Amino acid sequence: MKRYWSRLLALILVFTIGLTGCSSPDSLTGDYRQDTLAVVNIMKEALELTPDSPNKAAIQAEARQKINDFSARYQRNNAVSGLSSFTTMRTALNSLAGHYSSYPNRPVPEKLKNRLEQELARVEIALRRGA
Repeated sequence: MKRYWSRLLALILVFTIGLTGCSSPDSLTGDYRQDTLAVVNIMKEALELTPDSPNKAAIQAEARQKINDFSARYQRNNAVSGLSSFTTMRTALNSLAGHYSSYPNRPVPEKLKNRLEQELARVEIALRRGA
């Protein structure tokens, strides 16, 4: 009887771990276009922050999380890796993530902010075209 219970417990554990491992813990839907637009929107919101914004830390944390989720989900996806929207988006993501990791307490410099705004506009145009 003890052997039966231990096997049953092992089976339940394997099943539970299998279901948990298959779930998607990120904040994205899996639809490339919607996910890209969601990341673009949070990045624009993060760029518009002033140094004295009350919700600055929360928005920056959300932007970091979305950047990480987007990179993890689409980095090795061959269906989107050749799209111009994806390559431009990766450039923008890497720039903002690099700034956040190197200078977490400093505001985004105006030069970087202008470049990111241009790149995000290009991403939106490319998504409308379907590229």
